[in-house]
Amino acid sequence: MRDVPRFSGFPKEALQFFKAIKKNNNRKWFEAHKKEYEANVLAPAEAFVSMLGPRLRSLSRDIRFDPRTSGTGSVKRIYRDTRFSKHKTPYKTYLGILFWQGNRKAKKENPGFLFHLDADGGRLFAGLYGFPPDYLKAYRESVDDSRRGKELARVLESIAKKPGYTTGEPSYKRVPQGYAADHPRAELLRHGNLYALSPRIPASTVSSPKLLDACFMHCKVMAPLVGWMAKV
Repeated sequence: MRDVPRFSGFPKEALQFFKAIKKNNNRKWFEAHKKEYEANVLAPAEAFVSMLGPRLRSLSRDIRFDPRTSGTGSVKRIYRDTRFSKHKTPYKTYLGILFWQGNRKAKKENPGFLFHLDADGGRLFAGLYGFPPDYLKAYRESVDDSRRGKELARVLESIAKKPGYTTGEPSYKRVPQGYAADHPRAELLRHGNLYALSPRIPASTVSSPKLLDACFMHCKVMAPLVGWMAKV
């Protein structure tokens, strides 16, 4: 197994790449700049996963990660699936890196942490975007349960009190069938996904080794949410 270099930050060229691809989102431009993408985005992403992943296991030993950049690991592919999308541009204008907790075959169906990198800097998401049907059922049952539901409400309240942290809005306008409209946790029952967001991470931090500490700090704040969702 080859050695992975230590993470020293995503170079400024990585952010410049995402800025440029917004204006040149086509195959010809990407192929001409693919080596720059591999050197300035994928190579540091591999080192980032290799160094942050073990640290996250101090928050939960069940956190999973994989430094491979082929799309089979933590680093998401840049190619967009345009089959069911109105937007037919072939490439994402950002990088996504996932650290997940759970055993579902599709990594994105497990709760976890997602690092997002774009032309302006970075951000961390924690939770699960888009509940699979069986998870949605189990989630609602957990929210309905007095002990577990109150625990989730406390977790979200604690995160929201931290400066700059936010949580996603409910997916549905009404409380689902089978639950009272005036349920004490009606808003939580209206979620079809649930996640928290960290404050933006500035480009100066993204381009330095300090990014690892910044990401770990944000993950530590939001880890109780991932832990609760993993128990569901």
